[in-house]
Amino acid sequence: MIIYNVTSNMHKSLENEWLEWVREHIAQVLGTGLFMDARLTRVLVEEEDDSSTFSIQYKSTSREALELFYEKHDARMRQIAAGRFGDRVLSFRTELEMIDEYRVHGNMN
Repeated sequence: MIIYNVTSNMHKSLENEWLEWVREHIAQVLGTGLFMDARLTRVLVEEEDDSSTFSIQYKSTSREALELFYEKHDARMRQIAAGRFGDRVLSFRTELEMIDEYRVHGNMN
């Protein structure tokens, strides 16, 4: 399994607008059928420059599915984001290969 991670940083004043937009964006990315699910998280670090950082992790079943996303959808989706936010939101992407996954079973009370 491959995780396609997109980390985005912006001034706190953009948070609400970006979060509203990114929820629709995530639905569009999942709508390509090339990812199993996605997780939107806030990066918990104290930024001195009054900024916020978020991470979206998309799970892909294979490297081939991710490559297909790059070929057919990525450029268009990046253009849409750039048109909306320009350089007010800085993003970088990371590909992660799942090695093992662990879960706690049972009640944790």
